[in-house]
Amino acid sequence: MNTKRFQDKVVLVTGGNSGIGRATAIAFAKEGAKVVIAARRETLGKEVVNEIENTGGEAVFIKTDVTVPGDIENLLKLIVEKFGRLDCAFNNAGTDIPIKRTANATLDDFNTVINTNLKGVWLCMKYELPIMAQQRSGVIVNCSSVAGVRGDEGVSLYSASKHGVLGLTKAAALENAHRNIRVNAVCPGFIRTPMVEHMISQSPQMEENVLTKMPVGRLGKPEEIAGAVLWMCSDAASFMTGKEMVIGGGQAIHS
Repeated sequence: MNTKRFQDKVVLVTGGNSGIGRATAIAFAKEGAKVVIAARRETLGKEVVNEIENTGGEAVFIKTDVTVPGDIENLLKLIVEKFGRLDCAFNNAGTDIPIKRTANATLDDFNTVINTNLKGVWLCMKYELPIMAQQRSGVIVNCSSVAGVRGDEGVSLYSASKHGVLGLTKAAALENAHRNIRVNAVCPGFIRTPMVEHMISQSPQMEENVLTKMPVGRLGKPEEIAGAVLWMCSDAASFMTGKEMVIGGGQAIHS
């Protein structure tokens, strides 16, 4: 008896070559999904594909920059040509946080963060939703952040982008519920990913400061977010849409 939750489902993971995206792509493959990994760094992406294939899973890598409309349009076109459908999408690709106060951030900082974290999610949904609408089914999970439900000093641009993701998620959920399409968001706290490790490396005190905001006393693991994303995409969450799931070790409720 097959007990794999996503057997033969076609799943897209943007930013699937590293961190949370990598862990989620691997988790979907273990559950029987055909995984499409979309990211800019080809070498890392192909390493994840090889890891999945070496354990009996199925995955492909498509080089994609989520800030480029033509890349996203081509990505979804290739998915339909190869697989004929798209069952789930985890719009996860994101960029580093410039640690700057609002007035010290530059226009380039703004454009980099907003174009990747917000525009990139919108572009993905722009091309994912018509496919799902045609097949009258689908699930999208967008990656927001604990910074999307609260504000912290020095990350105003990042926080703005992640708040925006929640707005897009809720609107898209309302627009597509009658088409049997669910759209939700996951809001990770500090997770030990290469991006967070890079932030920590900028200051010797960074990790210590981060841990003071974590009631559980540790950073999260990418696999802990992956588990939540898979649940949100599964039939167990079939009555959930337009909602954010915060997974931050208590960070979001820390004063």
